[in-house]
Amino acid sequence: MIDLRLLREDPDRVRASQRARGEDVALVDALLSADERRRSSGVRFDELRAEQKQLGKQIPKATGDEKAELLKRAEQLKADVKAADAERDAADAETQELLLRLGNLVHPDVPVGGEEDFVTLETHGTIRDFGAEGFAPKDHLELGQLLGAIDVERGAKVSGSRFYFLTGVGALLELALVNAAIAQATAAGFTPMLTPALVRPQSMAGTGFLGQAAQDVYHLDKDDLYLVGTSEVPLAAYHMDEIIDADRLPLRYAGFSPCFRREAGSHGKDTRGIFRVHQFDKVEMFSYVAPEDSQAEHQRLLEWEKQWLTSLELPFRVIDVASGDLGSSAARKYDCEAWIPTQGKYRELTSTSDCTEFQSRRLSIRVRDGKQVKPLATLNGTLCAVPRTIVAILENHQQADGSVRVPEVLRPYLGGREVLEPVSR
Repeated sequence: MIDLRLLREDPDRVRASQRARGEDVALVDALLSADERRRSSGVRFDELRAEQKQLGKQIPKATGDEKAELLKRAEQLKADVKAADAERDAADAETQELLLRLGNLVHPDVPVGGEEDFVTLETHGTIRDFGAEGFAPKDHLELGQLLGAIDVERGAKVSGSRFYFLTGVGALLELALVNAAIAQATAAGFTPMLTPALVRPQSMAGTGFLGQAAQDVYHLDKDDLYLVGTSEVPLAAYHMDEIIDADRLPLRYAGFSPCFRREAGSHGKDTRGIFRVHQFDKVEMFSYVAPEDSQAEHQRLLEWEKQWLTSLELPFRVIDVASGDLGSSAARKYDCEAWIPTQGKYRELTSTSDCTEFQSRRLSIRVRDGKQVKPLATLNGTLCAVPRTIVAILENHQQADGSVRVPEVLRPYLGGREVLEPVSR
């Protein structure tokens, strides 16, 4: 959530952020009104309680008509205090409910617009000319079937659409990717983490995934637990309700977990293969830093993502995501999109978001710097979303005979194997 003091002091900035997101600007005025009622009712409650306490000291000393009058006033005060308390609680609850609906403040340098209004910041690598090489590229599913690596038919039989099996070298390729990604993250100073896949509502809400992203979240009604769509959720909630000493920052974690997404609203999109699925594994980077360091940390996370994709020898570009395509927690987000030959376009493989103090306020995570205690900043960055990375590797490193060249960074994790060969089935 944002700082209420900032809202009061500069409501136009918050309105502009809501407008840039394509969200309801009227929410800002509703929140200002609720906050004013919350504060005024709080003052009213405090005044009545002070009078009530003063009266409590006067009554034992009073006699006769004076005492009767004071007792009458005490009865009225009791009712007034109760009513003021209820009014204060109602206004506070309304303020909190509205505050939770408000997205993070968009960074002023973020391009304004919708999904297609991003700005390309960098382009890396060389796109292969398969025509010049004398063959037409196969898509990842055809290659995966030739290699005995991907089985979507049995995935659908067992679990339904958008599920799959990774088999043989497909399974080994996932394990190689995960191990290589964790090795890079560990070398960069991240603490590796295996995180829970089920979290309580306060963890999911605290990271901002029960707002605009709620339709994509799986909920277990019987247990009131949520399946995470990313290990960002348990990593953000890891220090929930804690105060962290400033000299411990930055704290950096690399979480590996299964991820579950309903993919609501994606009917008809990416239905072939394993690009858009309901369950996948991912290595996620997560940072806790002082608020003044968040923009620099955002750049560092992006550099680690670029290092990873470069090591996989993939052509990719970096985009500055437009305001209307940001998640509610992000003040700014960069995506790294790899070239997918058979689609003839770049597709998202990694993203990194600066969430500033938005999540830490919701999760009550603070930093102690001397005598000052204040919210800190949180950031997240995908290092390796496995299925999409496999898609990019198979298509970009395929050879005319259906084999796939293994990037050097993965070879130590595949027993030195340099090429994935087709199998007879």
